[in-house]
Amino acid sequence: MSHGPMLEARTMRVGLIVDSACDLPYEFSRKHDLFVLPVTAVIDGQTYIDNHDPVRTQEFYQSGLLQKGHHAETQAFTSEQIHDLFMEEIVTQFDVAFCETVTRSRSLIFQNATEAMNSVMANYEKARAAAGRDGKFSMRVIDSKQIFAGQGLLAAHTLNLIKKKLSKNALRHEVETFSDKIYTCVIPRDLHYIRERARRRGDKSISAVVAFLGKALNITPVIFGQGAEGQPAAKTRNFDMAVEKVMNYAAARVEAGLLTPYVSLSCGLTWTEIEDLPGLNNLREACEKNGVELLLSQMGITSSIYIGPGSLCLALAAEPHSFSDFQ
Repeated sequence: MSHGPMLEARTMRVGLIVDSACDLPYEFSRKHDLFVLPVTAVIDGQTYIDNHDPVRTQEFYQSGLLQKGHHAETQAFTSEQIHDLFMEEIVTQFDVAFCETVTRSRSLIFQNATEAMNSVMANYEKARAAAGRDGKFSMRVIDSKQIFAGQGLLAAHTLNLIKKKLSKNALRHEVETFSDKIYTCVIPRDLHYIRERARRRGDKSISAVVAFLGKALNITPVIFGQGAEGQPAAKTRNFDMAVEKVMNYAAARVEAGLLTPYVSLSCGLTWTEIEDLPGLNNLREACEKNGVELLLSQMGITSSIYIGPGSLCLALAAEPHSFSDFQ
């Protein structure tokens, strides 16, 4: 008697869910079946759903809707909205699902997704049976402790771990410990924008950074640190100088060795502007030479509203180090 089909049926389908603050190249997300939890963007009273459609994102940058003078806010999906999405799209397709959210210190998504998960876990049987999936379903919501490109890096690393077919507890443990090894550089294009936005949201962490820079709002800082908790690590006279510093840092760090073979870079710019960034080719060469994949993306609408259009975010995972070690 053949055991083939029985064994086949027991292969766990593991799904990864991120939210739209997670910046990754669209093709990469599609290739790996990443499920994106949308965020609602409200711009001048108009509501847009940010689900990472690349055409829509590019239109946003070209339309100037994100520039100064427009009132832009993001709203997390409610736990009811997330519950419905999980029931329709996740329970019916996967046996185990991991949902990695933008850092809980900056958004309600973690809290809402956790509430949604609890109600899904209590009610999934019918939806699952109707979809012809047998066996139990389990799910975990994980606070990525990251923003933007950092969240993208964690997702890429998680997909690598899923391929290795770890048990779900081992997978969860790996992901949670790995997120502390991610270093992020953020170059905000416009400190006035961030200050205004932080004031409206009552966001203390960003306000503190901007207050620290104080009167020097005509400089461009590089904000560097683990995950979302960065501090100014360099002050430059303009955006291009800051970009070059960050590209050189990343290239040198790639040469010195990384803990996962990816560098994640998201830019709140049009593709033409992205290709012109100083030092980008230098970083590309370092990545190619060292077998590292550069995950280059246009910053999503959600991230762009958060940090301001024209900004840049780079993330990589490495042993403890400081930005100045690689200058």
